[in-house]
Amino acid sequence: MKAVLQRVSSAKVTSGGRVLGEIGQGLAVLLGVVTGDGVDEADFLAEKAAGLRVFEDENGKMNKSLLEVGGGMLVVSNFTLCADARRGRRPSFTGAAAPEEANALYLRFVAAAKDTGVSPVETGAFGADMRVSIENDGPVTILLDTDEIMKK
Repeated sequence: MKAVLQRVSSAKVTSGGRVLGEIGQGLAVLLGVVTGDGVDEADFLAEKAAGLRVFEDENGKMNKSLLEVGGGMLVVSNFTLCADARRGRRPSFTGAAAPEEANALYLRFVAAAKDTGVSPVETGAFGADMRVSIENDGPVTILLDTDEIMKK
């Protein structure tokens, strides 16, 4: 599972002119599900995101987690994170999980994020054409890949 986490002042996702999810301060999470991912990766990544200390404390140091600052999380599915662009000019997406499997794990990640105590947890619409507005705070952007951090 791959995720791009951005510390945000605000974030919103729309589709067809309709707001699907919106948060104030918190994390915008672009989430890609890779073939072979499972419940363990979804649960681990949700807990990691909720506990990652990327918010400033009273001394201006990144010492507080999303849970500690009471921020929200906007989770948007993004299969293009699974792109392989090593050869040629057209990325291959064969490493992305099949849509049914990816959607189930996307939903598991969302549920696991809620289980950590993050509130609100807002979402886009899996597989939809969406517009994501992110006001990155910092900027702070963290890349997480369960293949790297869980060392399968």
